[in-house]
Amino acid sequence: MDETISRQLLAFLDASPSCYHAVANVAAELLAAGYTRLYEGEPWHLEKGGRYFTLRGDSSIIAFRVPCRDFRGFMIAAGHSDSPTFKVRETAEVPSTGNCLRLSVEPYGGMVMRSWLDRPLSVAGRVMVQENGKVVSQLVNVERDLLIIPSVAIHMDREINKGTALKPNTDLLPLFAEEKEPGAFHCLVAEAAGVAEEDLLTTDLFLYPRTRGTLTGVNEEFVASARLDDLQCVFGCLRGFLRAADSGSVPVLAVFNNEEVGSGTRQGADSTFLTDVLRRVNGAMGRGEEGWMTAAANSFLVSADNAHAVHPAHPEYADSNEAPVLNGGIVLKYNASQRYTTDALSAAVFSQVCKEAGVPVQRYSNRADLPGGSTLGNISTAHLSIPSVDIGLPQLAMHACYEVAGAKDTAYLVRAMTAYFGRSFCMGPEGIQI
Repeated sequence: MDETISRQLLAFLDASPSCYHAVANVAAELLAAGYTRLYEGEPWHLEKGGRYFTLRGDSSIIAFRVPCRDFRGFMIAAGHSDSPTFKVRETAEVPSTGNCLRLSVEPYGGMVMRSWLDRPLSVAGRVMVQENGKVVSQLVNVERDLLIIPSVAIHMDREINKGTALKPNTDLLPLFAEEKEPGAFHCLVAEAAGVAEEDLLTTDLFLYPRTRGTLTGVNEEFVASARLDDLQCVFGCLRGFLRAADSGSVPVLAVFNNEEVGSGTRQGADSTFLTDVLRRVNGAMGRGEEGWMTAAANSFLVSADNAHAVHPAHPEYADSNEAPVLNGGIVLKYNASQRYTTDALSAAVFSQVCKEAGVPVQRYSNRADLPGGSTLGNISTAHLSIPSVDIGLPQLAMHACYEVAGAKDTAYLVRAMTAYFGRSFCMGPEGIQI
């Protein structure tokens, strides 16, 4: 079973070269499982026992199931669809010395820049096209080895192995072609989208590595791929969501875009997207403001975003007491400054779910003198005040072009989220029930 899930994860990763493709693939699985798409600009008519999802910005998605009876609250899990990469600018082509044409790009998120050098790349994302007098969004992927960012030879930079700084505006522009007439890139994208060049209006395109994901290690115990952060969690939460039994609460799967750049967009975790959807579910089921308040009080959030495993070459970067290992199980993430939302209550609740599912749990804290990154939990709970736990799967080379994680850990997350989505949460006068 673990190997099957790992192969399914690799297929999902390879089919998701951009945040737009990742969300489209989640939506396709939901449709195949009998879910109905809702549109935010239209009235929602929900039925008990119904299965639904809605998208925002083509890159964020929220799915939910309505119980057949009145519900207690919402059991939510959230991940993110984006990963650090380079965004292609609208005026893409940059004539360069040496009879070369490069593309103008800028960094998206905090990345290990050097990991993008000297490997085949291409572009994927969405384009806006003109169709019968309307503006329509369309996925696009130039599925070929198209670009490369060449490093400087060691003969020309003898200090290169001592950590030469890379400048995004000069060193990291990908090589596209020999110098040609202007417009070659725009023409290529239109061709890949299957539209006439004059109908291609605007683009949201990102670089991605062409190297496919794979299982490595003597027993294939590691998974290596681009975009493990955070599509490994998205995949595991989706599988658990689809497999979970019904409960007295509404299971909710949320996948947000723009986590890597702060979430402050209309489709990010710092938007109203989640609360908008939950309030509409509450209202469509005939529950008023008091019903909304009680449902929120009996809700729980799992913020799922990958965690740092202890590095085999640099254990000094990890806290010696809380240093997760690959294939060691789901990681509970702690931070005293609340960059992670895990507290005693939420950790106890989720640990109990994992224990009953037979899933091992690890703990992670940043080394006390090294500040870490933040994630979805504290941003989401600023809009929806509910108990939240930050979790992740342990990985190495986070934010590199190509990352490494444990093959077993994906299956652990699927099992844990299957159990989680099949439960209800209640914080009453006699204690917590789940």
